[in-house]
Amino acid sequence: METQTKVPNVDVIDEHFYIPQLDRHRRIWLYRPTDYYYTEKNYTVIYMHDGQNLFDEATAFGDEWAIDKTLNAMLAECIIVGIDNSEKRLTEYNYNDSEYGVGEGKQYMDFIITTLKPFIDKNFRTNTRREHTHIAGSSMGGLISLYGAMNYPEVFGGAGIFSPSFWLTPNAAEELKPLAERNANYPQRFYFYGGAQEGENMLEHIASVAGMLEHYKHYDVHAEVDAEGTHSEFCWRNKFPDYYSWLAQGFPPTDQPMEQNNAGK
Repeated sequence: METQTKVPNVDVIDEHFYIPQLDRHRRIWLYRPTDYYYTEKNYTVIYMHDGQNLFDEATAFGDEWAIDKTLNAMLAECIIVGIDNSEKRLTEYNYNDSEYGVGEGKQYMDFIITTLKPFIDKNFRTNTRREHTHIAGSSMGGLISLYGAMNYPEVFGGAGIFSPSFWLTPNAAEELKPLAERNANYPQRFYFYGGAQEGENMLEHIASVAGMLEHYKHYDVHAEVDAEGTHSEFCWRNKFPDYYSWLAQGFPPTDQPMEQNNAGK
């Protein structure tokens, strides 16, 4: 077994958190910022997929993202909720039916919104505003982050979309356009990343979806391309600081009136 590499401010809050929408269980990770126990602040939350790969080499498939070390070094004021994947990854992270099975993305997102998020907000000091609630992931996790954010703009202020698996939904731009038109009252921010060495028309698909979103004034879209980038945890790990820096620059002031979250943990 690999040596654990997660930092002390990362906890597994439940090894078997129940997903009633899918009748499954999942491990849930929580990163708290370094000043969490010394302040009374309410923090931005990013919900992330493939939780095994985010913090710990001992559980990662290949390289870990080392998000905890990155955010600690940046003195970031952010909570990360990591949700493990499962053998159902190709259906849980997909809104559409495919050769891999019936899409379960709606149920998976319903779990995050109606089961997991209320638990997190109750037990930890979160900023519950939609502008401070984001979702992010890579590959299939990038795909569900985009579809989830656009289907629930009243919950998520945006998404971090790393190397999304558009090969599975090649008509994503057309599929999502009606949502983009409907969601005019919900400004959102989207960060896209793709590597030129990924294949599967990655950059063309990102350009198509990002370009569609840029036509609407209520979207702030940022896309990064790495000419040497491959479809790998290594590349996503290296780009995560850029994503978080871009994201943090757009957060609204935290001193605006909001419903107080008195969670003491």
